Amino acid sequence: MNGSNDFFERKKQELGVSLNEIQRKAVLQTEGPLLLLASPGSGKTTTIIMRIGYLIEVKGVNPTRIKAVTFSRASAIDMKERFKRFFPELPPVDFSTIHGLAFQVVRDYFRKAGISYRIIEGDLDVDLGKQGKSSWKEQPLHKKIILRNLFQSIVRETITEDQMDELTTYISFIKNKMLSKEKWSTVKVDVPEAERIFEEYEAFKKSGYHQLLLDFDDMLTIANQALKEDSGLLQAYQGRYDYFLTDESQDTSMVQHAIIEKLVQKHGNLCVVADDDQSIYSWRGAEPSYLLNFKQVYPNAEILFMEQNYRSSKGIVDAANQFIKRNKNRYDKNMFTENPAEEPIQIRSLPDYIYQAKYLVQKIQDITYNLREVAILYRNNSSSIALMNEFDRAGIPFFMKDADNRFFSHWVVQDILNFMRMTYTDKRPDILEKIHLKFNGYISKKQMAALKEINNNESVFDNLIKFVEIQDYQVKPLKESKETFQQMKGMPPLHAIQVIRDRLGYEKTLEKMCERLGFRKDNLLGILNTLEEIADGLESMEEFASRLKSLEAELKKAKSRKGQNAVTFSTFHSAKGLEFEWVYMIDLVDGIIPSSDDYTGGTVEGDAIEEATRLFYVGMTRAKKHLELIGYKERDGEKTQDSLFVSYVKNIIDPPPPPTENIKEDVQVKKKIKVGNTTIPYNRNAIKDQAELVEGREVKHRVFGHGEIVKLSEDTIEVRFQTGVKNLSISTCLELGLIELA
Repeated sequence: MNGSNDFFERKKQELGVSLNEIQRKAVLQTEGPLLLLASPGSGKTTTIIMRIGYLIEVKGVNPTRIKAVTFSRASAIDMKERFKRFFPELPPVDFSTIHGLAFQVVRDYFRKAGISYRIIEGDLDVDLGKQGKSSWKEQPLHKKIILRNLFQSIVRETITEDQMDELTTYISFIKNKMLSKEKWSTVKVDVPEAERIFEEYEAFKKSGYHQLLLDFDDMLTIANQALKEDSGLLQAYQGRYDYFLTDESQDTSMVQHAIIEKLVQKHGNLCVVADDDQSIYSWRGAEPSYLLNFKQVYPNAEILFMEQNYRSSKGIVDAANQFIKRNKNRYDKNMFTENPAEEPIQIRSLPDYIYQAKYLVQKIQDITYNLREVAILYRNNSSSIALMNEFDRAGIPFFMKDADNRFFSHWVVQDILNFMRMTYTDKRPDILEKIHLKFNGYISKKQMAALKEINNNESVFDNLIKFVEIQDYQVKPLKESKETFQQMKGMPPLHAIQVIRDRLGYEKTLEKMCERLGFRKDNLLGILNTLEEIADGLESMEEFASRLKSLEAELKKAKSRKGQNAVTFSTFHSAKGLEFEWVYMIDLVDGIIPSSDDYTGGTVEGDAIEEATRLFYVGMTRAKKHLELIGYKERDGEKTQDSLFVSYVKNIIDPPPPPTENIKEDVQVKKKIKVGNTTIPYNRNAIKDQAELVEGREVKHRVFGHGEIVKLSEDTIEVRFQTGVKNLSISTCLELGLIELA
């Protein structure tokens, strides 16, 4: 014990690091399995580094016998640098990602088996909008190019960036969950022919190139299989390390857990650092339930709760702690802090979405001296474009951790630019070809092909009417389209976009495409709305095109501003692990967070809404002293509702008064369910006929953002979403606060 006391005292003198009682226990508990549940801001990285230093300095463990595995490369680098700063005299410890460890195993396995392989994933600038004319063997061997070509050959269409994201996520999910082929069809995916594309992708990687082609997920599945089948390889790796530590383990998938299980079988010295309340990656295979069942895998495990938050003010910690307790599938933790209260959480509801970015500029202009301590957090990356536009105009620098310039190359943006190009000249069939199916001229592909054969430098609309075989009903809309394009010449870009949407019928075309191809209508219309925001105040279409190029260039610059005096724009997901003095959480309306998918998604009833709750919790706990939650009452001409989560926070920081009278009568009334202004009986024992509940009880009350309740029954509520009708149990709806007892 004296050795440990000397160690802690020495580090306090050298580094100013003083550990609390639980942190010390985590450092001292070196033998056997340990699950360290670390609440946000509880000093987990410091505790991890101190634990490794203790193993070496006090326990005499050789640094090469310690393996520390984390989820991301950035975390591995951070831990490595932190260890060097804490223990500059000690030899380095092996810090790596789980993929890095798996690659070592795979490399050794293939070398031993004499198998040649090639990695087909990593950085590559792939333009998914261009289809290569060359054969597959003449194109780079890259995962996205292979999938793009497979999609083209099977679906007979060009894959979009959004579809590529969903397809790669689908493939990664299946591999990380270790799902057998029979279960592929159970995974929800909106990409056409996704299962067949996946099957042919796997076959393609194994044939024709004299090498086995591997993506990053293959490293995990093959490493796990190799350790299972090759006892010599397993023993070699088991004998290489005496102590394993895994960080961010709430983000670890089943195949990753399986690899670690095999490697620690011999000695059982495993420290798993995690927070089940911050597990937000189930869509890519993370398995938070593994932590809840930790003792089933490691019966002798110790479980320690690091609950003291050193980051945030008391008001933020108390509210976040109460908020996350709405989730049921979690360890019962009680995050607390000894920090002072500071200012209360601010909740702001703006009249309209269009004021949000302008409001933030106004608020943050007063903090220009310390912009690196300001973060604006949102659920969807698309929210960043409107922010960029306003902040760039105001001259406020910003940093984007995951800057994504796909907005500017999106086909909707290119469509609008091509419509605008048609206002300068209607004599170019090459421009018309790109948009001829997207407005109300009803021009077929066959007619377009015939038009391209005409080279008389005349109006494409005149040529269609005079020289191409068209239907009688097409003449009038073609003449009207020609007239509309002529009228748009010189028009301010905002007005031009509105004409394209309405008079030329582009918005109706998008709606039909959403129905036919499964695109999300709110995403596509959101792009149009953002373009209108960018166009607002500009005088010409040339100025609009120039502004788009300027913003795209600014987005690329934003990636390089890390560590500079700049505001951070980030999704909730990417903000995990970060902290800021001022945090603004935006777009907090029902339908965005939670989304309709959150209410109905997930593999177990309620697990999607619990993950959305965790995501909101992650956002809240990024703030040190100032937290503001921002929503709005209207967007794109439609009324919005406060996020369900904002309502929870309101009730936490300003709870409604308890009932003071007529309690007996109130108990009697609670035998009804209230949805909007409608109540129905909910005493099952008193119900003799289910028709009593259903007959004549249709309700039109939007509580689900994009859905409306259409029917109530004894056990379920039917909700109609854009994607169809879903059945939700009444008990779940009550638990989630979607309905209430009257």
